[in-house]
Amino acid sequence: MAAGHSVDPARWQEAFEGLMGRIAGRFARVEPRRRVRDLALGLLSDLPCKNCWSIAEWAGEASPDGMQYLLGRARWDADRVRDDVREYVLEYLGDEDAVLVVDETGDVKKGTHTVGVQRQYTGTAGRIENAQVAVYLVYAGRRGHAAVDRELYIPRSWTCDPDRCRAAGLDEDTVFATKPELAARMIGRFLDAGHRVSWVAGDEVYGGSPKLRAALEQRQLGHVLAVACSAEVTTGAGKFRADALAARVPKRAWQKLSAGAGAKGHRFYDWAVIDLAEPRPGCHRLLIRRNRTTGELAYYRCWSPAPVPPTTLVRVAGSRWRVEETFQAGKSLAGLDEHQLHRYTSWSRWVTLAMLAHAFLAVVRADEHARHPTPDELIPLTCNEIQRLFITSVVRPMRDVAHRLRWSAWRRRHQARAQASHYHRQAANQT
Repeated sequence: MAAGHSVDPARWQEAFEGLMGRIAGRFARVEPRRRVRDLALGLLSDLPCKNCWSIAEWAGEASPDGMQYLLGRARWDADRVRDDVREYVLEYLGDEDAVLVVDETGDVKKGTHTVGVQRQYTGTAGRIENAQVAVYLVYAGRRGHAAVDRELYIPRSWTCDPDRCRAAGLDEDTVFATKPELAARMIGRFLDAGHRVSWVAGDEVYGGSPKLRAALEQRQLGHVLAVACSAEVTTGAGKFRADALAARVPKRAWQKLSAGAGAKGHRFYDWAVIDLAEPRPGCHRLLIRRNRTTGELAYYRCWSPAPVPPTTLVRVAGSRWRVEETFQAGKSLAGLDEHQLHRYTSWSRWVTLAMLAHAFLAVVRADEHARHPTPDELIPLTCNEIQRLFITSVVRPMRDVAHRLRWSAWRRRHQARAQASHYHRQAANQT
């Protein structure tokens, strides 16, 4: 490598092959094992658009049929690969201060056939759109962060329509589950696998669910969950709205604390903590965050089995930003949101492999930071930079002109069939 770089691409390639070896046993035949490796590399590539067509062409296949078969009809269990990803992340990024963060992200879609799609609010667009929404569980530790589980949100408009569920590959008896219920399901899987963390963080969707808070407390999991300003909490003086309590906090009660380091330095806010009076065991508190520039307030319901200092609650609250970083990296670097798939099986397989690809980058980043001190004139290696170097030195295949021309003919032939089908259907509708 050039001066200033201490990385070893051969070690990165060995690490990637080791990760693929972890999941190799989930595929009974050699063909899907090879193809899933190509798909994972394609997700890590710098293709401007990542789907079955583009990745198949990039990987040197004659058509997208093999990739589509892998995602839709081949025999393998995406949930078992998901478990492999979780174990991989815990092995390399695990630490005793890690936090589980739950959050959802949406993918804007057209039409009505994509599994789980309907008009609903999605933070991706910042408004109500025709979208598909999934809830993710992110493991956030000192060494890095990555998604370890996922659940697709299936709205009531789907669960009350068995035929629609069946057409999208869902069980006819699929039962509606809220986003907090999906979060509780994933956290339960994490704990039932024998892993332990002390804290869970989430936004208002999850903080506003008494059932989720009670389930976490029952399993002795501390939590710092955002709530709305209108949330009612009980103190020794009675029941109040969160914003009404914030207005009563004296100046001396506010502390300037960092919610963690960001790209531009530490994220300093003013914080206040109010003890709550709850009949359930444990330490119940309301944590209030105040922006030091705008004065904007945010509120968190907190619980721990025993009292902890405010700095601990602030650290956990600050961990929630890791989920946004995970979504951004998963989408921009590993194609998490670029699937063009209608059925549930294909969706679960695609996002699981995208989680695997991003987890690989997160683990390589952590390993490089541990192995090599960063020179003062350089920032530490990021997942973005690791992907660029990995693409340049390991991933990018060279294809000849004949291969490109064959794919051009394949696309045009497929588009001609589609065009003829559209014209035929239009003519039939006009008669």
